[in-house]
Amino acid sequence: MPQHGVIVAAVPWARPGAWFTRGFEDTAAWLAVHTSRSAVGELLRIAWRTVGRVCARVAAEQAAKVDRFQGLRRIGVDEISYKKGHRYLTVVVDHDSGRLVWAAPGRDEDTLECFFDTLGEDRARQLTHLSADAAGWISIVAARRCPQAVLCLDPFHVVKWATDALDQVRRQTWNTARRAGETAVAKELKDARFALWKNPRT
Repeated sequence: MPQHGVIVAAVPWARPGAWFTRGFEDTAAWLAVHTSRSAVGELLRIAWRTVGRVCARVAAEQAAKVDRFQGLRRIGVDEISYKKGHRYLTVVVDHDSGRLVWAAPGRDEDTLECFFDTLGEDRARQLTHLSADAAGWISIVAARRCPQAVLCLDPFHVVKWATDALDQVRRQTWNTARRAGETAVAKELKDARFALWKNPRT
């Protein structure tokens, strides 16, 4: 009736604020995990921005049902870039389950502090290991928020530093041989960059 205006009622087959049924949104979110938003939008005949809003509603509902921080003991912290330019996300993974447990825009102390604020002091004290690259902002926050955790370097960066050091020695040796007139040795060293990275048996 006109005197009552618009009345919104919750229904079991749709999420709050949604224009679609729960089943439709679940299907859209599942498809979005396996293909692009534009493909989902074309298949389901909805705008690609709508696909994003649907995914946000489904993810929020699932996140409320799951305690992502339960049993968290060994974590990895890293940053990844996205889009063009220097836009970064700080991500935290659970090494025991292999799952992403937290992510937020930025790559600085304040961003990582937000993770520890969300985690809480009690759970931060239960962390035993934290792996990261050599970024100072990670080690500073880790020392402040979970000093009992062992700070570990992640394998990717350890291997990268080792191969960079090996290549630096190779270049120095190549330059020394070249200057000494040992052309055969210099040529072998120049072409040995990738061979030196391999297992000697292979």
